[in-house]
Amino acid sequence: MARVYSNWDRLVRATLRREQLRESGQTHERVNSGLAGAVPPSLGKATSIDAILQAADEIQSEDPNVARILCEQAYSMAQNLDPNSDGRGVLQFKTGLMSIIKQKLLKRDGASVNRDRDIERLWQFYQLYKRRHRVDDIQREEQRWRESGTTFSSNVGEILKMRKVFATLRALIEVLEVLSKDADPDGVGRSIREELARIKRADATLSAELTPYNIVPLEAQSMTNAIGVFPEVRGAVQAIKYAEHFPSLPENFEISGQRDADMFDLLEYIFGFQRDNVRNQREHLVLTLSNAQSQLSIPGQNDPKIDENAVNEVFLKVLENYIKWCKYLRMRVVYNKLEAINRDRKLFLVSLYFLIWGEAANVRFLPECICYIFHQMAKELDAKLDHPVAVFADSCLTESGSVSYLDRIIRPIYEAMSAETVRNNNGKAAHSDWRNYDDFNEYFWTPACFELGWPMKTEAKFLSKPKGRKRTGKSSFVEHRTYLHLFRSFHRLWIFMAIMFQTLTIIAFRKEHLDKDTFKILLSAGPTYAIMNFIECFLDVVLMYGAYSMTRGMAISRLVIRFLWWGLGSAFVVYLYVRVLQERNRPNSDEFVFRLYVLVLGCYAAVRLIFALLVKLPACHALSEMSDHSFFQFFKWIYQERYFVGRGLFEKLSDYCRYVAFWLIVLAAKFTFAYFLQIKPLIKPTNTIIALPSFQYSWHDIVSNSNDHALTLVSLWAPVVAIYLMDLHIFYTLLSAIIGGVMGAKARLGEIRSIEMVHKRFESFPEAFAQNLVSPVVKRVPFDQHASQDGQDMNKAYAAMFSPFWNEIIKSLREEDYISNREMDLLSIPSNTGSLRLVQWPLFLLCSKILVAIDLAMECTETQVELWRQVCDDEYMAYAVQECYYSVEKILNSMVAGEGRRWVERIFLEISNSIQEGSLAITLNLKKLQLVVSRFTALTGLLIRNETPDLAKGAAKAMFDFYEVVTHELLSHDLREQLDTWNILARARNEGRLFSRIEWPRDPEIIEQVKRLHLLLTVKDAAANVPKNLEARRRLEFFSNSLFMEMPQARPVAEMVPFCVFTPYYSETVIYSSSELRSENEDGISILFYLQKIFPDEWENFLERIGRSESTGDVELQESSTDALELRFWVSYRGQTLARTVRGMMYYRRALMLQSFLERRGLGVDDVSLTNTPRGFELSPEARAQADLKFTYVISCQIYGQQKQQKKPEATDIALLLQRYEALRVAFIHSEDVGKEGKKEFYSKLVKADIHGKDQEIFSIKLPGDPKLGEGKPENQNHAIVFTRGEAIQTIDMNQDNYLEEAIKMRNLLEEFHGKHGIRPPTILGVREHVFTGSVSSLAWFMSNQETSFVTLGQRVLAYPLKVRMHYGHPDVFDRVFHITRGGISKASRVINISEDIYAGFNSTLRQGNITHHEYIQVGKGRDVGLNQIALFEGKVAGGNGEQVLSRDVYRIGQLFDFFRMMSFYFTTVGFYVCTMMTVLTVYVFLYGRVYLAFSGADRAISRVAKLSGNVALDAALNAQFLVQIGVFTAVPMVMGFILELGLLKAIFSFITMQFQLCSVFFTFSLGTRTHYFGRTILHGGAKYRATGRGFVVQHIKFADNYRLYSRSHFVKALEVALLLIIYIAYGYTDGGALSFVLLTISSWFLVISWLFAPYIFNPSGFEWQKTVEDFDDWVSWLMYKGGVGVKGELSWESWWEEEQMHIQTLRGRILETILSLRFLMFQYGIVYKLNLTGKSTSLALYGYSWIVLFGIVLLFKLFWYSPRKSSSTLLLLRFLQGVVSLSIIALISLAIALTDLSITDMFASVLGFIPTGWAILSLAIAWKRLIKILGLWETIREFGRIYDAAMGMLIFAPIALLSWFPFISTFQSRLLFNQAFSRGLEISIILAGNRANVET
Repeated sequence: MARVYSNWDRLVRATLRREQLRESGQTHERVNSGLAGAVPPSLGKATSIDAILQAADEIQSEDPNVARILCEQAYSMAQNLDPNSDGRGVLQFKTGLMSIIKQKLLKRDGASVNRDRDIERLWQFYQLYKRRHRVDDIQREEQRWRESGTTFSSNVGEILKMRKVFATLRALIEVLEVLSKDADPDGVGRSIREELARIKRADATLSAELTPYNIVPLEAQSMTNAIGVFPEVRGAVQAIKYAEHFPSLPENFEISGQRDADMFDLLEYIFGFQRDNVRNQREHLVLTLSNAQSQLSIPGQNDPKIDENAVNEVFLKVLENYIKWCKYLRMRVVYNKLEAINRDRKLFLVSLYFLIWGEAANVRFLPECICYIFHQMAKELDAKLDHPVAVFADSCLTESGSVSYLDRIIRPIYEAMSAETVRNNNGKAAHSDWRNYDDFNEYFWTPACFELGWPMKTEAKFLSKPKGRKRTGKSSFVEHRTYLHLFRSFHRLWIFMAIMFQTLTIIAFRKEHLDKDTFKILLSAGPTYAIMNFIECFLDVVLMYGAYSMTRGMAISRLVIRFLWWGLGSAFVVYLYVRVLQERNRPNSDEFVFRLYVLVLGCYAAVRLIFALLVKLPACHALSEMSDHSFFQFFKWIYQERYFVGRGLFEKLSDYCRYVAFWLIVLAAKFTFAYFLQIKPLIKPTNTIIALPSFQYSWHDIVSNSNDHALTLVSLWAPVVAIYLMDLHIFYTLLSAIIGGVMGAKARLGEIRSIEMVHKRFESFPEAFAQNLVSPVVKRVPFDQHASQDGQDMNKAYAAMFSPFWNEIIKSLREEDYISNREMDLLSIPSNTGSLRLVQWPLFLLCSKILVAIDLAMECTETQVELWRQVCDDEYMAYAVQECYYSVEKILNSMVAGEGRRWVERIFLEISNSIQEGSLAITLNLKKLQLVVSRFTALTGLLIRNETPDLAKGAAKAMFDFYEVVTHELLSHDLREQLDTWNILARARNEGRLFSRIEWPRDPEIIEQVKRLHLLLTVKDAAANVPKNLEARRRLEFFSNSLFMEMPQARPVAEMVPFCVFTPYYSETVIYSSSELRSENEDGISILFYLQKIFPDEWENFLERIGRSESTGDVELQESSTDALELRFWVSYRGQTLARTVRGMMYYRRALMLQSFLERRGLGVDDVSLTNTPRGFELSPEARAQADLKFTYVISCQIYGQQKQQKKPEATDIALLLQRYEALRVAFIHSEDVGKEGKKEFYSKLVKADIHGKDQEIFSIKLPGDPKLGEGKPENQNHAIVFTRGEAIQTIDMNQDNYLEEAIKMRNLLEEFHGKHGIRPPTILGVREHVFTGSVSSLAWFMSNQETSFVTLGQRVLAYPLKVRMHYGHPDVFDRVFHITRGGISKASRVINISEDIYAGFNSTLRQGNITHHEYIQVGKGRDVGLNQIALFEGKVAGGNGEQVLSRDVYRIGQLFDFFRMMSFYFTTVGFYVCTMMTVLTVYVFLYGRVYLAFSGADRAISRVAKLSGNVALDAALNAQFLVQIGVFTAVPMVMGFILELGLLKAIFSFITMQFQLCSVFFTFSLGTRTHYFGRTILHGGAKYRATGRGFVVQHIKFADNYRLYSRSHFVKALEVALLLIIYIAYGYTDGGALSFVLLTISSWFLVISWLFAPYIFNPSGFEWQKTVEDFDDWVSWLMYKGGVGVKGELSWESWWEEEQMHIQTLRGRILETILSLRFLMFQYGIVYKLNLTGKSTSLALYGYSWIVLFGIVLLFKLFWYSPRKSSSTLLLLRFLQGVVSLSIIALISLAIALTDLSITDMFASVLGFIPTGWAILSLAIAWKRLIKILGLWETIREFGRIYDAAMGMLIFAPIALLSWFPFISTFQSRLLFNQAFSRGLEISIILAGNRANVET
């Protein structure tokens, strides 16, 4: 035990040292360090031990004895609470605390401790502490503040100090209360009891200040938070107060905090809601009501009340989905009419809904289930409100007699969902095997949901749990994994494409003769249409399997009716058309059947058209909705399924016409191209082939001889058909790029695209800023004051409004180290509020202008007018001259007095007169101006420094020198004589009084002018390159440009739409640690070293900001804890870290505080006035309170609780962020062990930093169980969304950034919710993004450009005119109330919702939302910067799109959108990936067709008879495929964006640069990535979240790593294509010879090279010889390493090989894999008949012999590969046998070559044939792995697999090794990868070489 105490003594000493460092400001550790911050959760949760210990730390320096008393009391409390120290960490804590107490006792230097006097000491200290900190005065001030409600003068510093005082007092009072029990009852004990009674009776200050609250202190009034004084907040609190006519609460019901009872207390008592849920939703409703009130712009009153309109608005918006649900189910709402219920009833219902939602946990994903619960509970509430006394609700009664909403309502539903989640086998089970969130929710879309009863019946089918293999039926949709969903969801598109292809082909075959006979053939489209519709109905029936038991009977009836209708209809139409054809062949027919057929088709078309108009056309939709006739409703129901969602998916007529016109243009271009370049050129060769007689095939033909060369025709037409199906996307891309460019130009994007243009147009910025970004109320103030003034005064007023914001923007750029101190001075604009009579512009506009003007004046030989005209040619030069003149006059007048001032006044009077008379050149000797300026700058150079006696003397002398120069050099001879003879002046000069003393500038305005004038006169270099930093330039350019873009008018902060920013976080980097900054990779590169080279100017600015020289090293910075922390943040702000995101998002609060401060909203009144002095706005309590009322920021750190328990650095870093940003809130999931069975309870918690920097728990809401039932991110968002506030919520990922200048525009953006954007108000506001990672490398640049083109031009067109923009991730702004009442901001079902973000857009659209896009505001975003990161990201997105194909959301949108909008939706979601896959499949289709022609000999046979002239169509198809493949059409929107925002020349240069950097290789490689993951997901599943990592990627990736990642997705497919090409070369026939072959296959060869070598081309140091050697060794080790249990795929080929097969899980998957693998058998079959050995024989036996040979090769392989496990004589025999066999084989092959027709070429050809056959066997064996293992062949298969991977690896590695021999290749690659960096003068070569040379000796 002594050793334990010794260890703890050392810990204590270290703790005390840290505390001393903290007090001196030398450490950046968490503030609550020591034992005060290490109280175990089991102790801290139930007691205030941590608060007492914190108080002991605070008063240690004031009275160590009292600190010791507090520590002893804390120890006693810990001992009483856990005497046996059973809790985690309790024993260590108590031991450490005892050591602390011992330390404090030792410091008494042996003095005895009289514990009997402890209570007296504590009481005396308490009284002294109160007097010292003026606690009684504070209480009296609080009383006056509460009574007046209009005064609030404390700043933030005082507030924080008061809070700490109150915290210490509260701890002292608690200890006093405990110790007073043992005190003298007549002495100090009596005094303590009286004090305690007084506190409890009348003093609410202590508890009020320390009671945890989120935003509004509702539990007790706080004098340190001004938010409670706002009239709208007081009105909202008053509105929910308990009224006399409410049922009375029991006397024993405890009211939380120091407040009056309200509605929420009654609801809590009746239904058993959790206390913290009630507290949370109480604040939620108060803020919602107060913000609704403020937006009404009603002036404040002495007795503030919430207006009825505000209550109605909140009521209708919150219950809107419930009202729609009741209407859909044809059921009455719980209230009769809105007018029939009073305000209290409305607020009760809203409160009830919020409470139900707030505690619903995972049930929040079921919005209609929430409606059902609300409906039933609201009816219960009605009954309970009629009672005089509050009683429990029957539905929430537990067995113990209490009430619990969580246990009785939510938990049964949660348990049913949880059971289904277990069944999904962590996402591996088929979607059809279990119910997801949508299935549970859609149960409530039918009246059958009321069978669930109330209270809910536990035996109800809805709550049933799956038992064994028996599953509960799906609700209304089953996500079967099949490509057929593509046809089913978008069948109208495929039918249209098929019919158009059929029509165009018929016209082409008929040689464009449009006669009656042609018309009859064209009518074959009727059967096509009917049959394809029947197929769709058949798929509906089949794919609904698994849902019939739970689906509505009406829905099943509709399926059956449609199936029978289309089945019979298609049979009838086909029959009629066959009769028409028969009739056509009969001469002199009466054509009765033809006329009947036309009549049938015409009638159907007319009826279909009518229904289409009524259902889809906006103008007719109202008529459709009004018609209640059952006959009409029946056919409408047959035509379109009726869901709760998806009704009313139409747009207004003008929008409809726009996107219809768009698609008509696209379709016209597409079908023109298809007809003339694809279909028509194939007609002649097709007729030729059909007319050919039979010929001898060169292999054993099975099918072609008997069907007129059908396979030959398929080979010819298949590539063209494939391109026909996907090239519509090409034309869409081209037109959308054009439309997007035009719209961008119309929106004035790119008008200011350079810093030079910023300079030129800066004069117009203030007015534009005032028009758009200043609220109208504020603008009235200066405008009314200056209405009678001229334009100059108006411009000055504009500049006065603009300057605080501009300067704050410049300040933020400086804080971010994008600009230097000098640049900040040059960019800042004066306040323009002084007495100077003109607008003062930033110095960067005026730099060197004075010097140029002086030169003009000195060289001037013309008149004054001509000189002024020359000056005015440069308007900023004129501004500079005028400002200089007026500033000199004002400064001189402020400096001198007496005779000196008279001289100054006389000089300027004379100059002014001469200017008016036009005789300035006569009055002044302009050639002496340079000398005058030099004297004056000498004076200002002294005045800008702090005054000292020596400087004062120097300034007086400088002033006199200036006087001498002006008088005797500058002035004309006559004027000089007048001044010299001026008696007053002469006497003062002679007596030495003239300028003997000057007044040093003290007025802030004069100080600012002196500093500015000095810079104006001394900065000689032009500021055209200010700022130098490219990021600073870009930001200023975009902000300046946005001022001239159309945006809504800003409202005052008090009236703006409130919003919340919401960021989900898991375990990504928060702040880089010091060790992470310094740790080096294998090349010797540290993160810090890398960033210093990438951002050298920012590094210099950083050093300047912290006061360090440029030569300061990393070690020196680490010596100072403050600088070390700043360094960590500097690095973190340049990565994709949470710290960067938080800093950016907190700019919103800073912007709102600035705006609110300048608007000067008074407390208690709503008057708004303007101030232009923003100094101290961050310390203004009013501004902070107003910002908090409008903005909140919640980060959902899912595992923060675990991170704290495990003491991970992420937890410390998050706590540091909480301390830096007081408005930041962190939500997390906390779990606690309950009982001995290992059960856990889960809580959703919200914390903030308290006054000591420790986490303060605000809310803790118990959950029904583990919240992670679905995908992690949406579940993380869902648990924390209850803590968000406001009417809007901006979803921000943790790889994003924000900027102050953009935050200023946020209130404009939020006004878009009230704008006109169609027939529905917006529900999601799309926001432009800037990808800030584009400068890292060429790959990052490609990704950045691709992403930027989508988030700008692409989404611009999607939103308007196409009206199909969805939510593609962050940073969109949601209508918060709309979405939280409709399922949330994402969907969370396992796997199917892996791309959770886009489902928010689907859900919003289906629920009659409206999604817009806005580009006058932008948010920063990081993207992946390495090829592997990019591939993983694209794989994740492609897999997510594969799952979307199966989803009900895509199906419903595809079915319910009108045809043209459906096409827009298809080609911008899953259709993009389908077209991508078709691009790759075209290569396969073309090559397999050509190989078929080559193997069969059909190409050569046809060429003998007729020249195959179909190459025109084939060339057109392959060219289109190639252009898509290399990313040309991806680049079109990109180039258009370049042209728009950079200009034409820069756009051309950027595009050419991208081509030189092999962007086409990158795009082709990405094509393969998307195709692989999209296809595999639909076939087998396996979509999952792939952590890409967001670090700084410049390190070399090992060959084995790349091989593992890309082997199956790219390498195997590329080698297959290469094999096809080789066979085509060897055996194919082309009319044009080699040139024709090259032209036809160039795209395929480019694809092969890109897929094989792109990972190494874009791999840093990929061709460095040393790295190549190391990679080879690593790859061989990995390949030969044996796998085993627990061995990861990164270490062993065997483990990786097993992991690669995990996606094949189902029988369906095995069958599909088997079918796909059979294609490889074609190679052996074809090559056998091409060998010289076989001659011209086409016998099938030859193919059988080839299998015998293959079997022999396998046996030989086994012989040579076999190795006995033990060394014995068997091994010698085996080696002898292997040798004999080897020699025999060589001899036999030699004899065969010599004696038979076998040739060396045949040997190579056989290898080409056997390799794919072996791969087919491998693939089949993997697909049927279980069977192979039973047969005992798995080991052999695995070794075959190893050989194949070894061979593929060597094939890829050989060219890399060869190129690595040449050093210039590595240099060229570095230039290729990092060209952007080189162009900015970066030192990538140093980075890649490493920093070893700098550290090694």
